[in-house]
Amino acid sequence: MSSDSLVPKDWAGKLSRLSISTKSKLRGQHKGSHRSQRFGASLDFSDFREYSPGDDVRQIDWNVYARTDKYFIKRFLDEQEMRVHILLDSTKSMGDELKWTFSKQLALSLGILVLQRDDRLSFSAVTEERPSLFRRKGATFRKAFSQTISDLKEPTMNQPFSNNAISFIPKDSTVLFILSDCLESLESFEKLLQKLPKFAGDIRILQIVTKDELLPSFAGDVHLEDVETTHQLNVSMSPKVIEAYVRERNLHQHGLEILCNKFGVRLLQVNVEDGISHVIFHQLLRANWVQ
Repeated sequence: MSSDSLVPKDWAGKLSRLSISTKSKLRGQHKGSHRSQRFGASLDFSDFREYSPGDDVRQIDWNVYARTDKYFIKRFLDEQEMRVHILLDSTKSMGDELKWTFSKQLALSLGILVLQRDDRLSFSAVTEERPSLFRRKGATFRKAFSQTISDLKEPTMNQPFSNNAISFIPKDSTVLFILSDCLESLESFEKLLQKLPKFAGDIRILQIVTKDELLPSFAGDVHLEDVETTHQLNVSMSPKVIEAYVRERNLHQHGLEILCNKFGVRLLQVNVEDGISHVIFHQLLRANWVQ
Protein backbone atom coordinates (compact mmCIF):
# COMPACT_ATOMS: atom_id res chain seq x y z
CA MET A 1 0.00 0.00 0.00
CA SER A 2 1.42 3.40 -1.01
CA SER A 3 1.51 6.38 1.34
CA ASP A 4 -0.90 8.23 -0.97
CA SER A 5 -3.57 5.56 -0.43
CA LEU A 6 -3.13 5.56 3.35
CA VAL A 7 -4.24 9.17 3.85
CA PRO A 8 -5.61 11.88 1.53
CA LYS A 9 -3.07 13.93 -0.42
CA ASP A 10 -3.98 17.09 1.53
CA TRP A 11 -3.76 15.31 4.90
CA ALA A 12 -0.55 17.06 6.00
CA GLY A 13 -2.20 20.40 5.30
CA LYS A 14 -5.23 19.48 7.40
CA LEU A 15 -2.95 18.47 10.25
CA SER A 16 -0.84 21.64 10.01
CA ARG A 17 -2.95 23.56 12.54
CA LEU A 18 -2.49 20.86 15.19
CA SER A 19 0.42 19.88 17.40
CA ILE A 20 1.11 17.32 20.13
CA SER A 21 0.34 18.80 23.54
CA THR A 22 2.17 17.76 26.68
CA LYS A 23 2.97 19.04 30.16
CA SER A 24 5.98 16.77 30.40
CA LYS A 25 9.42 18.34 30.68
CA LEU A 26 11.00 18.71 27.26
CA ARG A 27 14.13 16.70 26.58
CA GLY A 28 17.38 17.57 24.84
CA GLN A 29 19.42 20.65 24.09
CA HIS A 30 18.41 21.04 20.45
CA LYS A 31 16.29 23.92 19.25
CA GLY A 32 12.63 23.21 18.64
CA SER A 33 9.28 24.94 18.58
CA HIS A 34 8.29 24.50 22.22
CA ARG A 35 8.89 26.87 25.10
CA SER A 36 10.71 25.30 28.01
CA GLN A 37 10.60 26.41 31.63
CA ARG A 38 14.20 27.53 31.59
CA PHE A 39 16.01 30.44 29.96
CA GLY A 40 18.38 30.27 27.03
CA ALA A 41 19.47 32.14 23.94
CA SER A 42 16.41 32.39 21.70
CA LEU A 43 15.29 35.73 20.24
CA ASP A 44 12.27 35.97 22.58
CA PHE A 45 13.04 38.41 25.38
CA SER A 46 11.73 37.54 28.84
CA ASP A 47 13.01 40.00 31.46
CA PHE A 48 16.07 41.39 33.23
CA ARG A 49 17.96 40.21 36.24
CA GLU A 50 20.87 41.76 38.11
CA TYR A 51 24.33 40.79 36.91
CA SER A 52 26.22 38.16 38.92
CA PRO A 53 29.91 37.24 38.60
CA GLY A 54 30.29 34.59 35.95
CA ASP A 55 27.44 35.83 33.76
CA ASP A 56 28.12 36.54 30.10
CA VAL A 57 29.03 40.25 29.94
CA ARG A 58 27.68 40.36 26.39
CA GLN A 59 24.19 40.07 27.87
CA ILE A 60 24.54 43.28 29.88
CA ASP A 61 22.05 45.93 28.82
CA TRP A 62 24.03 49.17 28.76
CA ASN A 63 20.91 51.31 28.30
CA VAL A 64 19.58 50.05 31.61
CA TYR A 65 23.01 50.65 33.19
CA ALA A 66 22.94 54.26 31.96
CA ARG A 67 19.60 54.81 33.67
CA THR A 68 20.18 52.92 36.91
CA ASP A 69 23.96 52.77 37.30
CA LYS A 70 23.53 49.04 37.91
CA TYR A 71 24.40 46.05 35.75
CA PHE A 72 21.48 43.99 34.45
CA ILE A 73 21.51 41.18 31.90
CA LYS A 74 18.78 40.19 29.49
CA ARG A 75 17.07 36.85 29.83
CA PHE A 76 15.58 35.05 26.85
CA LEU A 77 13.13 32.19 26.68
CA ASP A 78 14.65 28.93 25.58
CA GLU A 79 12.92 26.81 22.96
CA GLN A 80 13.53 23.09 23.01
CA GLU A 81 12.50 20.16 20.89
CA MET A 82 9.90 17.61 21.84
CA ARG A 83 10.96 14.00 21.36
CA VAL A 84 8.10 11.69 20.46
CA HIS A 85 8.29 7.95 20.00
CA ILE A 86 5.51 5.94 18.35
CA LEU A 87 5.44 2.23 19.18
CA LEU A 88 3.21 0.02 17.01
CA ASP A 89 1.93 -3.39 18.06
CA SER A 90 2.55 -5.77 15.13
CA THR A 91 1.33 -9.00 16.67
CA LYS A 92 -1.17 -11.13 14.76
CA SER A 93 -4.21 -9.80 16.61
CA MET A 94 -3.57 -6.50 14.82
CA GLY A 95 -3.73 -8.23 11.45
CA ASP A 96 -7.38 -7.57 10.62
CA GLU A 97 -7.18 -5.58 7.36
CA LEU A 98 -9.25 -2.64 8.57
CA LYS A 99 -7.49 -2.53 11.94
CA TRP A 100 -4.02 -2.68 10.42
CA THR A 101 -4.75 0.00 7.83
CA PHE A 102 -6.22 2.25 10.51
CA SER A 103 -3.22 1.64 12.79
CA LYS A 104 -0.86 2.76 10.03
CA GLN A 105 -3.00 5.81 9.32
CA LEU A 106 -2.87 6.73 13.00
CA ALA A 107 0.90 6.23 13.25
CA LEU A 108 1.45 8.28 10.09
CA SER A 109 -0.80 11.11 11.30
CA LEU A 110 0.94 11.35 14.68
CA GLY A 111 4.32 11.30 12.95
CA ILE A 112 3.34 14.14 10.63
CA LEU A 113 2.21 16.20 13.64
CA VAL A 114 5.65 15.77 15.19
CA LEU A 115 7.80 16.33 12.12
CA GLN A 116 6.01 19.44 10.89
CA ARG A 117 6.70 21.15 14.26
CA ASP A 118 10.44 20.61 13.87
CA ASP A 119 10.41 18.09 16.72
CA ARG A 120 12.25 14.78 16.81
CA LEU A 121 10.29 11.69 15.83
CA SER A 122 11.23 8.08 16.38
CA PHE A 123 9.17 5.08 15.37
CA SER A 124 9.36 1.34 15.83
CA ALA A 125 7.08 -1.60 15.14
CA VAL A 126 7.37 -4.59 17.47
CA THR A 127 8.26 -7.36 15.04
CA GLU A 128 10.46 -10.44 14.97
CA GLU A 129 12.57 -8.94 12.16
CA ARG A 130 13.62 -5.95 14.34
CA PRO A 131 13.96 -3.31 11.59
CA SER A 132 16.16 -0.28 12.25
CA LEU A 133 14.66 2.56 14.29
CA PHE A 134 13.27 5.48 12.29
CA ARG A 135 14.60 8.65 13.94
CA ARG A 136 14.38 12.01 12.19
CA LYS A 137 13.57 15.66 12.79
CA GLY A 138 11.81 18.23 10.61
CA ALA A 139 9.14 18.43 7.93
CA THR A 140 11.57 17.41 5.19
CA PHE A 141 11.35 13.84 6.50
CA ARG A 142 7.56 13.49 6.21
CA LYS A 143 7.85 11.66 2.90
CA ALA A 144 10.48 9.28 4.29
CA PHE A 145 8.29 8.52 7.29
CA SER A 146 5.24 7.99 5.06
CA GLN A 147 7.23 5.46 3.08
CA THR A 148 8.39 3.73 6.27
CA ILE A 149 4.77 3.28 7.36
CA SER A 150 3.64 2.18 3.91
CA ASP A 151 6.37 -0.45 3.77
CA LEU A 152 5.26 -2.14 6.99
CA LYS A 153 4.45 -5.80 6.44
CA GLU A 154 1.27 -7.48 7.63
CA PRO A 155 1.49 -8.46 11.33
CA THR A 156 2.90 -11.96 11.78
CA MET A 157 4.41 -11.90 15.27
CA ASN A 158 3.22 -14.67 17.59
CA GLN A 159 5.14 -13.55 20.67
CA PRO A 160 3.28 -11.29 23.13
CA PHE A 161 3.58 -7.56 22.41
CA SER A 162 3.83 -6.68 26.11
CA ASN A 163 6.75 -9.07 26.62
CA ASN A 164 8.81 -7.57 23.78
CA ALA A 165 7.88 -3.88 23.65
CA ILE A 166 10.56 -2.55 26.02
CA SER A 167 13.47 -3.42 23.74
CA PHE A 168 11.94 -1.29 20.95
CA ILE A 169 11.62 1.94 22.97
CA PRO A 170 14.35 4.62 23.14
CA LYS A 171 15.07 6.10 26.57
CA ASP A 172 14.98 9.80 25.73
CA SER A 173 11.34 10.49 24.78
CA THR A 174 9.16 13.36 25.93
CA VAL A 175 5.99 11.60 24.78
CA LEU A 176 5.53 7.89 24.11
CA PHE A 177 2.57 6.76 22.00
CA ILE A 178 1.70 3.06 22.09
CA LEU A 179 -0.69 1.81 19.39
CA SER A 180 -2.15 -1.57 20.36
CA ASP A 181 -5.42 -3.46 20.73
CA CYS A 182 -4.38 -4.36 24.31
CA LEU A 183 -5.84 -7.84 24.01
CA GLU A 184 -3.16 -9.57 26.05
CA SER A 185 -3.52 -10.56 29.69
CA LEU A 186 -3.66 -7.84 32.31
CA GLU A 187 -0.79 -9.52 34.15
CA SER A 188 1.54 -9.14 31.17
CA PHE A 189 0.42 -5.56 30.56
CA GLU A 190 1.05 -4.66 34.19
CA LYS A 191 4.68 -5.77 33.86
CA LEU A 192 5.03 -3.55 30.81
CA LEU A 193 3.31 -0.51 32.29
CA GLN A 194 5.41 -0.46 35.44
CA LYS A 195 8.58 -0.19 33.33
CA LEU A 196 7.42 2.54 30.95
CA PRO A 197 7.98 5.63 33.19
CA LYS A 198 11.73 5.05 32.78
CA PHE A 199 11.38 5.81 29.06
CA ALA A 200 9.12 8.88 28.92
CA GLY A 201 7.39 11.36 31.18
CA ASP A 202 4.17 11.34 29.16
CA ILE A 203 2.94 7.87 28.17
CA ARG A 204 -0.20 7.37 26.09
CA ILE A 205 -1.87 4.22 24.84
CA LEU A 206 -4.18 4.39 21.85
CA GLN A 207 -6.25 1.22 22.16
CA ILE A 208 -7.42 0.27 18.67
CA VAL A 209 -10.65 -1.73 18.55
CA THR A 210 -13.27 -2.80 16.02
CA LYS A 211 -17.03 -3.06 16.39
CA ASP A 212 -16.90 -6.85 16.16
CA GLU A 213 -14.42 -6.97 19.03
CA LEU A 214 -16.72 -4.89 21.20
CA LEU A 215 -19.90 -6.73 20.18
CA PRO A 216 -19.53 -9.79 17.90
CA SER A 217 -21.92 -9.91 14.96
CA PHE A 218 -21.52 -13.67 14.43
CA ALA A 219 -24.56 -15.89 14.54
CA GLY A 220 -25.16 -19.64 14.72
CA ASP A 221 -22.42 -22.25 15.05
CA VAL A 222 -18.98 -20.80 14.38
CA HIS A 223 -15.43 -22.14 14.48
CA LEU A 224 -13.08 -19.69 16.20
CA GLU A 225 -9.29 -19.69 16.22
CA ASP A 226 -6.94 -17.48 18.23
CA VAL A 227 -4.64 -16.02 15.56
CA GLU A 228 -1.72 -15.79 18.01
CA THR A 229 -1.99 -19.06 19.95
CA THR A 230 -3.85 -21.07 17.21
CA HIS A 231 -6.18 -22.33 19.97
CA GLN A 232 -9.46 -23.42 18.35
CA LEU A 233 -12.99 -23.43 19.71
CA ASN A 234 -16.44 -24.33 18.39
CA VAL A 235 -19.12 -22.00 19.71
CA SER A 236 -22.85 -21.58 19.25
CA MET A 237 -23.35 -17.81 19.27
CA SER A 238 -26.43 -17.58 21.48
CA PRO A 239 -27.45 -14.36 23.27
CA LYS A 240 -26.07 -15.81 26.52
CA VAL A 241 -22.67 -16.50 24.93
CA ILE A 242 -22.48 -12.98 23.53
CA GLU A 243 -23.55 -11.56 26.90
CA ALA A 244 -20.81 -13.53 28.64
CA TYR A 245 -18.25 -12.32 26.10
CA VAL A 246 -19.24 -8.67 26.55
CA ARG A 247 -19.05 -9.09 30.33
CA GLU A 248 -15.53 -10.53 30.14
CA ARG A 249 -14.51 -7.87 27.66
CA ASN A 250 -15.74 -5.11 29.97
CA LEU A 251 -13.90 -6.65 32.92
CA HIS A 252 -10.69 -6.69 30.89
CA GLN A 253 -11.20 -3.07 29.87
CA HIS A 254 -11.92 -1.97 33.43
CA GLY A 255 -8.80 -3.76 34.65
CA LEU A 256 -6.71 -2.10 31.94
CA GLU A 257 -8.00 1.33 32.94
CA ILE A 258 -7.14 0.66 36.59
CA LEU A 259 -3.58 -0.36 35.64
CA CYS A 260 -3.10 2.74 33.47
CA ASN A 261 -4.26 4.98 36.31
CA LYS A 262 -1.94 3.18 38.71
CA PHE A 263 1.15 3.83 36.60
CA GLY A 264 0.21 7.28 35.31
CA VAL A 265 -0.43 6.12 31.75
CA ARG A 266 -3.10 7.83 29.65
CA LEU A 267 -5.46 5.48 27.80
CA LEU A 268 -7.78 6.31 24.92
CA GLN A 269 -9.88 3.72 23.10
CA VAL A 270 -10.40 4.46 19.41
CA ASN A 271 -12.75 2.61 17.07
CA VAL A 272 -11.56 1.71 13.59
CA GLU A 273 -14.99 2.25 12.09
CA ASP A 274 -15.08 5.87 13.31
CA GLY A 275 -12.33 6.73 10.84
CA ILE A 276 -9.01 8.53 11.18
CA SER A 277 -10.45 12.03 10.76
CA HIS A 278 -12.87 11.58 13.68
CA VAL A 279 -10.13 10.22 15.93
CA ILE A 280 -7.63 13.01 15.18
CA PHE A 281 -9.93 16.02 15.00
CA HIS A 282 -12.46 15.00 17.65
CA GLN A 283 -11.21 12.39 20.10
CA LEU A 284 -7.60 13.53 20.39
CA LEU A 285 -8.64 17.16 20.61
CA ARG A 286 -11.24 16.46 23.31
CA ALA A 287 -8.70 14.42 25.27
CA ASN A 288 -6.20 17.31 24.92
CA TRP A 289 -3.65 14.98 23.35
CA VAL A 290 -3.34 17.47 20.51
CA GLN A 291 -4.00 21.19 20.45
